[in-house]
Amino acid sequence: MSNREIIFEEKQYMGHNRLSILTRSILALFCFLGYYWSENPKPVQVSFVSIGSYPIDNTSQSGLIFFLSGIFILMFSAGLTYILHIHTKVYKGYILIDGFWTTRKVKIDLNNITHIRRSRYKRNIFRRAVYNLHNKGIIKFYTSGEDFIELTDNSGFMYRIGTHRLSEFYTNIKGQLVIINNAR
Repeated sequence: MSNREIIFEEKQYMGHNRLSILTRSILALFCFLGYYWSENPKPVQVSFVSIGSYPIDNTSQSGLIFFLSGIFILMFSAGLTYILHIHTKVYKGYILIDGFWTTRKVKIDLNNITHIRRSRYKRNIFRRAVYNLHNKGIIKFYTSGEDFIELTDNSGFMYRIGTHRLSEFYTNIKGQLVIINNAR
């Protein structure tokens, strides 16, 4: 096995993050509601809410911008499912994490890893995508999913790497750590 042979590889895409999907969907919904309101400008009286008439008098084409904005947001959201956010590769002796276009590559040397742990995130849809975020001694890499691997190196840094294929990722890193520890 050569030093440049990929043992494990995983790609995570921007459009799969739940918080981002929720935000874009709500924006598109408000755009479509604005379009509907401009097309039906009469006041609406519901038992618990009163919606006034549309504020612009010339309503011939004023709602079109809302409709086009909603369509654009939905198309943009669909396009984000093809944009790579995190590309994780495990090689013999190190992990290479490559990010979104202009981000730096992060190389984690497995010779310095003292502890490995696999875990699940708490159930929460408000988890944003992060790449190389340093926060309270933890370096985080996450796009979407429920699982992560936590690596601790000999200088005390903790790397938390989100993954969709937890068991395969964990097994490959654990196998590399066993090989490295047996070689010492």
